[in-house]
Amino acid sequence: MAGLPVSQFAHASNTPVPFIDLVAQHQTIAAEIRDAVDRVFTSQMFVLGEEVAQFETECAQYCDASDAISCASGTDALLLALMALGIGPGDEVVTTPFSFFATAGVIHRVGAKPVFVDIDPVSMNIDPDQVSRAITSNTRAILPVHLFGQCSAMEPLWRIAVQHGLSIIEDACQAIGAEYRGRRAGVLGTIGCFSFFPTKNLGGAGDGGLLTTDDPELSRRLRVLRVHGDVGSYKHVEVGLNSRLDALQAAVLRVKLGHLGRWTEARRTNAKRYHMLFEKYGLADQVVLPRELSDCRHVYNQFTIRVKHNRRDALLASLRSQQIGAAIYYPIPLHLQECFASLGYTSGMLPASEAAAAEVVSLPIFPELGAERQELVVRGIARALGCLSSESSEAQPLRRVA
Repeated sequence: MAGLPVSQFAHASNTPVPFIDLVAQHQTIAAEIRDAVDRVFTSQMFVLGEEVAQFETECAQYCDASDAISCASGTDALLLALMALGIGPGDEVVTTPFSFFATAGVIHRVGAKPVFVDIDPVSMNIDPDQVSRAITSNTRAILPVHLFGQCSAMEPLWRIAVQHGLSIIEDACQAIGAEYRGRRAGVLGTIGCFSFFPTKNLGGAGDGGLLTTDDPELSRRLRVLRVHGDVGSYKHVEVGLNSRLDALQAAVLRVKLGHLGRWTEARRTNAKRYHMLFEKYGLADQVVLPRELSDCRHVYNQFTIRVKHNRRDALLASLRSQQIGAAIYYPIPLHLQECFASLGYTSGMLPASEAAAAEVVSLPIFPELGAERQELVVRGIARALGCLSSESSEAQPLRRVA
C-alpha cells in the first residue's frame, strides 16, 4: 500500500464503495486510541521506552518469534535486515520484481545488486525454481515477498538457502498474521520485516516498522543499528540509522493489535464472499480470482484479481466512473523501472511478472466493507465487462457466508 497518499483512502460521502475506509475502522476503537495516546502524553516518554518495549513483546508473541525489534518504517526494516547481515557492495540478493519499490530499493541502497527472478503466475510470489537458477558465488540472501497477504512457497526456498549457505529475509510488510504450514510470517526465514503504514492490516497513525528474528545475535545488532550503532554512552561501534518507532505509534498499534484477529477474519470472510459473487455473476471467463494455497493462510491485505483479454484498464476506468474504489499494485515491475536500467533487464525477460503487472486490479477488502457494498463492486465489474446476465440473476440472493 505504501506509495499512495493516505488521504486517498479516507471515506468520502459521495463514494458508494471506497477502496479503503480508514475512518470507519477508527470509529470502532476511537476511545481506546485516545486513552492510549493520553497515556503516552502523561508519561512524556515519546521515543522508545516502556510503550515501545511492550509493543515489541506483544508482536513477538503474536508472530511466535523470539524477539521483535521496532523501527521507523517497513523500508527501514528491510534496510536494517540487510545491514545486520552484513550485505553490501559485491553481494547479490535474489528477489521478485513484482513488489513495492522498497523491496529492491534497499538492496541497491546498501550497495548490493538486486537479482530479479520471475514469479509463480498463480500465487504471484517468487518462483523457487527461478531462484535456484539465479544463485551465483556472489549471492548472499534470498528476499521473498509475501505478496498481498499470502506467504511465499518457503520450503523450497529453505532448501536452496541451506544448500548455498544463504540468509532469507522475509518481506512480510503485507502479511502480518499470514501463515505457512501453521507458522506465521516473520519466523519463516532469518529475519522478518513488517510495515505499519496506515493502510496495512495492522496500520499505525503514520509510518512504522518491525523486524522479527529467532537469532539473539541478529536481534542485538538490529537494536544497535537502529540507534546510529550506539551501544550506550555515545559509543558507536558501527554506522547505523536513526530508525526508532515513536511511543505514540506503539501505543496506537498496541490497541489495534488486540483487534487484528477479528479484522483478519472479516477480510477472509469478505474474500469468500467475493468468490461467491463472482460465480453468481458468471465472471469466470473474464477474471482470475486470488487463490488461497493449501498450505497457507491468506490475510488479504489486498484482494487482487487478474483481468483477462486486455481489458484491465477499461475495467478500472469504468469502476472509477461508477465511484467504486480500485487500485493497481504494481503497474511497472521493478526490473523495468528506469532507475534499474543499468542492471540490463529488458521487456520480455520476466514474462509472468510483466503479465501480472498488465492484468491486476485490487478491490476493496477492508473489514468494515460488508456484503451490500461487495455486491455493488462485483455488479460494477459485471456491468463494465458486459456480463450482467439478467434481472433474475441480479435479484438472486447470495447465500450466507459463514
